[in-house]
Amino acid sequence: MEKQLQILKDKLKQIHNLTKAAEVLGWDQRVNMPFGGSEARAEQMATLEKLAHEMFTTDEIGLLLESLAQANFDDDSDEAALIRLARREYDLARKLPPELVEQMSRTFSLGEQIWAQARANKDFSQFQETLEKIVDLNIQRAEAYGYQDCIYDALLNSFEPGMKTVEVAQVFETLKAELVPFVQAIKGQAGAVDDAVFRQNYDEVAQWNFSMEVLKAIGYDFERGRQDKSAHPFTISFSINDVRVTTRISQDTFPSSLLSSVHEGGHALYEQGIAQTLEGTLLANGTSLGVHESQSRLWENIVGRSRQFWQFYYPRLQQFFPNQLANVNAETFYRAINKVTPSLIRTESDEITYNLHILLRFELEQALLEKRLKVADLPEAWRAKMEQYLGLTPPNDALGVLQDIHWSGGSMGYFPTYTLGNVLSVQFYSQALRDMPDLPDQFARGEFGALGSWLRQQLYRHGSKFTANELIKRVTGDTGLNARPYLDYIKHKFGEIYGV
Repeated sequence: MEKQLQILKDKLKQIHNLTKAAEVLGWDQRVNMPFGGSEARAEQMATLEKLAHEMFTTDEIGLLLESLAQANFDDDSDEAALIRLARREYDLARKLPPELVEQMSRTFSLGEQIWAQARANKDFSQFQETLEKIVDLNIQRAEAYGYQDCIYDALLNSFEPGMKTVEVAQVFETLKAELVPFVQAIKGQAGAVDDAVFRQNYDEVAQWNFSMEVLKAIGYDFERGRQDKSAHPFTISFSINDVRVTTRISQDTFPSSLLSSVHEGGHALYEQGIAQTLEGTLLANGTSLGVHESQSRLWENIVGRSRQFWQFYYPRLQQFFPNQLANVNAETFYRAINKVTPSLIRTESDEITYNLHILLRFELEQALLEKRLKVADLPEAWRAKMEQYLGLTPPNDALGVLQDIHWSGGSMGYFPTYTLGNVLSVQFYSQALRDMPDLPDQFARGEFGALGSWLRQQLYRHGSKFTANELIKRVTGDTGLNARPYLDYIKHKFGEIYGV
């Protein structure tokens, strides 16, 4: 069995290297590539991804997996986990024709460039035809995967293995039941928070330098990563030792740019924290997008928006922006950065109304995939739901339907993982706080190493060895997702800020 296992590992390593080479091209496309290179880049990426798919779905790989399934590896071992995960991925990949894989790669690569131009021009019509192709390809992918209850299940499973659409809907219902009346109570105390401090210009270079300082402080290893700028912030991992982040900065978007850096830094800490023994294997990834998102939201919100974080960092921020912050105290700033107010832009929204942005996208995705909504009617449907859930109407497509990159890159079934991540972030942090009750005091001293070490030991080092539910149970003792800690955290934090 050892010989067969090594053969499998060697073949999977070759496939892994091909997929990572394609991702390097994808990173360059988003960060450096001129628009004129779009078509050639799409062909290059499509070739690599088709080759990787064909190599992975051979009968030889299937026979190796069948043989190794009989091996007597310990259930908690890396070997057993690798075989389980490879089997799951293999069975899914075998359902997709190579031609479909190639077509998806080409279309999704071009889609990101077309989206970026349409967004810059605030014109959905420039992206409509491409999005129609993307939706159709996702329907083809879902049909190839197969599903029992609804088509959305097939795509959701790619990001959150084993979770059903009905379970996601129940999470939203649980949150809405308590958060909607809570937001109404906050509206009655809107004057308690003044965010005028952010209605000023903040030098972009200073914003960049401050974000780099904070990223280093929370543990992001610049010897194994870097930060760049892109149209939409993202994290990408070429290996455990090369994990890169991007952010988006403009003079009038502070603190959005900082929080984007910290958000992506949370994703990167997860990837950099995976055990080196898993390097180059299928296990060198986060276990699910919900768990991954829990880390970006934990560092962005629980740490980066905390009173203790700003007790330490606000004097330093004043050194970067003395004119803007000279007459603003730390408590006013803390309240401002946590102001609850509906926002047109998801990435600039507060911790509570953020979930309504995700609900909007979740519902629109289902309608598109079930063909209840035409792509041509998407901008109007978006505006209607923005009015329904947030009481806002986007003045143009860039601030509405074109604000996110995800659909252009082919990711449908992805958005619910953001809200799952919100819930899980507090679920995991609550356990960390039980184990280390003085964490807030550490933050107030600018010390984040203990939390980082705890997360590496409890979550990060495992990569995707365990399912999300297995990991939740190992870390917290809970049998699965539990929204109660998140709701309690929100009510306590914002109840104190707004006096409700």
